[in-house]
Amino acid sequence: MKNILSAIFIFTILFTACSKKETPGFAAEQEVKMNYDTVAVDSFSTGAVSVDIARKIRMSSPQYLDSVKQAKKLQEEENKLKAELEKENKAKAEEEKKKTEAEKKQKPVETPPTPDSKTQ
Repeated sequence: MKNILSAIFIFTILFTACSKKETPGFAAEQEVKMNYDTVAVDSFSTGAVSVDIARKIRMSSPQYLDSVKQAKKLQEEENKLKAELEKENKAKAEEEKKKTEAEKKQKPVETPPTPDSKTQ
């Protein structure tokens, strides 16, 4: 009896597994066909990453952003130093101007010879 039950069980499993599958009605999903692009992309093809996009990707990296911040800081320090040097140079120029004006005032003004005096 056990042999007959086990044989019937195995037979039903095989019968259901090997039976022809029915296609479902209108509610069934249609098969989606996936198309994979396996073509190699070189730098001159239309699908290649453009230089502008690659540049944007590089610019968005944290390392690049840090270097930009450092460059800005150095530029600001350089501008401050230039401004200080310009102020010092202006101050020196003004002092020299004042000294030359003071020297001109201290020197007696030479009188040019008058045309009335005749030299023979």
